[in-house]
Amino acid sequence: MTKVVWRKASQSTSTGGECVELAEYADGVVVRDSKDPDGAKLLVRRDAFAALVADLKR
Repeated sequence: MTKVVWRKASQSTSTGGECVELAEYADGVVVRDSKDPDGAKLLVRRDAFAALVADLKR
């Protein structure tokens, strides 16, 4: 099994712990709550995630 590497945004602070973490996955991007790393995770297709990022940048 491949190890999943979770990443936080570079602008996230470590004091509040209120952020999401992302990991690349074969079918897309996995999103989780950094405060609950063993909790639910959301799998987002790559095209949908790319569209979300593009919308956020606009």
